[in-house]
Amino acid sequence: MSLKIRLARGGSKKRPYYQIVIADARSPRDGRFLEKVGSWNPMLGKDNEKRVELNVDRVKEWLAKGAQPTDRVLRFLAEAGIATRDARNNPEKAKPGKKALERVKEKEAKAAELAAAAAEAAAE
Repeated sequence: MSLKIRLARGGSKKRPYYQIVIADARSPRDGRFLEKVGSWNPMLGKDNEKRVELNVDRVKEWLAKGAQPTDRVLRFLAEAGIATRDARNNPEKAKPGKKALERVKEKEAKAAELAAAAAEAAAE
């Protein structure tokens, strides 16, 4: 049985509240879970200490048993100092693609042509 430490959504529409639970990876997101080990209330401010609550001892036990945290839960565990998370950064993602670069070059060429035509007209 593959175990996950993940979020189970609660709360009402547009007012989310999440429980951090230990669940079988095959069970539905808000379905059956083995144990609740914490909670996350994204509606609270980031500096509020009740935003993320964890039962650190139980989380450590489940990690020792082989439970795998999801990405979001791993962030919480890294902030609490329980687990380490590799920083993910993709600097290539922000760079424009080939077609966008071609459009920029075309615009620059047109601007240069207009500037040259304007200079010729001014010279005459």
